[in-house]
Amino acid sequence: MTRTSRALRPAALAATGLLLAALTATVQPAAATSASTGTAAAATAAAPKRVLFDNSKGETAGNADWIISTSQPDPLVQNANPTTETSWTGAISAWGVALQKTGGYSLKTLPAGSTISYGTGAALDLANFDEFVLPEPNIRLSDAEKTAVMKFVQNGGGLFLVSDHTQSDRNNDGWDSPAIINDLLTTNSVDSTDPFGFSVDLLNITTDNPRAITDAADPVLNGSFGKVTGSIIRNGTTFTLKPADNPNVKGLLYRTGYSGTTGAAFATSTFGAGRVAVWGDSSPIDDGTGQSGNTLYDGWNDPAGTDAALALNTTAWLAQSSGGTGGGCTAAQLITNPGFETGSTAGWTETNSTGTSTINSAAAEPAHTGGYDAWLDGNGAATTDTLAQTVTLPAGCAAYTLSFWLHIDSAASTTTAFDTLTVTANGTTLATYSNTNAAAGYQQRTLSLAGYAGQSVTVKFTGTEDYTKQTSFVLDDVNVNVS
Repeated sequence: MTRTSRALRPAALAATGLLLAALTATVQPAAATSASTGTAAAATAAAPKRVLFDNSKGETAGNADWIISTSQPDPLVQNANPTTETSWTGAISAWGVALQKTGGYSLKTLPAGSTISYGTGAALDLANFDEFVLPEPNIRLSDAEKTAVMKFVQNGGGLFLVSDHTQSDRNNDGWDSPAIINDLLTTNSVDSTDPFGFSVDLLNITTDNPRAITDAADPVLNGSFGKVTGSIIRNGTTFTLKPADNPNVKGLLYRTGYSGTTGAAFATSTFGAGRVAVWGDSSPIDDGTGQSGNTLYDGWNDPAGTDAALALNTTAWLAQSSGGTGGGCTAAQLITNPGFETGSTAGWTETNSTGTSTINSAAAEPAHTGGYDAWLDGNGAATTDTLAQTVTLPAGCAAYTLSFWLHIDSAASTTTAFDTLTVTANGTTLATYSNTNAAAGYQQRTLSLAGYAGQSVTVKFTGTEDYTKQTSFVLDDVNVNVS
């Protein structure tokens, strides 16, 4: 419906985005004084985040020593008050000690000979943890173990995968970490259709110093353990990203000369209510200490990268989504003024090319419910209208859903998109609608926000109209529900 007079609509109202209080407490480490030593002081008012490091998949085969301590499952048995990486024995002890010193984490190791499980009630079952670290596995996961890992992530757990280069089979069983990780993603019973949106490249990159992308808002690159600017590869690999399979996959560091969907040395993604991170080399997590007889390399403190900050920030980010049974979730609807029934943009931030508010009560575009809606565009002229609101999603919920009722009418073509409504979360496109979607009445649209669990997210609607033939995008009853 073309607007006959924009002056009939309410005048534009000043509005600011509303940041809603988090509904459940999460542990956030305070600012770190040194990323390499992990001296961040944690807020300990909430229960510590529970992290399980794997040692059941040949993580100490050959020269590998990817354990936080020889005391397993509990590293505190070796030293209850660790101060340096040598307080515990293992080539990734610096990682464990840095987390332990914050006071915000409870660490365990799944010992060799154990089975990865989920929902069995066992003490080291994944359901009892917020995060699972799989550092360069050298034994293929069984079908049941793959199901356990995927269910854990799907239900809100954090998964930290560390790969190494191709032909790095340390125990000579025919499986190396790139093949094992790819097998997990392609032959599991939960979702084998590229669930995380990446695959491990079968490469052996001798040396490179990947650099971080520029993203001041990314919690991994800008976490409380320090700013991440780069990493190292010392015989490692990269990843091919497939955003068409999972739009939340994101490359954070890239091999020299690469960007976009190829050459990612470090990537993050989501699956269901959980989060995933993957690193293309085990050298960066190696702190140069460990059990005698192993040839180790101190990548943790290599000045060519900021590997300690990358490992620790990622651990914190992954642990904020709770796959364990101990996390709580209060069902709630988080959007303020979801149906615009205040007759204003209260709770919302809006911009308009014409300077007139999108809030509408005219009969030409009736509301889905109540007396008001948000009418974007509909001018038959080049126009951009936006509506945005910021909410904080609690961690530990099973579902995070953005839903809204949308009516589109248009005088433009039904086959070629000229005018669009784009829905984004923190700048990432979730969906795009156009004049080709025009239909009578309202349709409810539902999108997932699971990838933003435990953090603030800005939901934004951007209506863009070209110079002729109007398209109206009418929104009502916008909700963000967690449960």
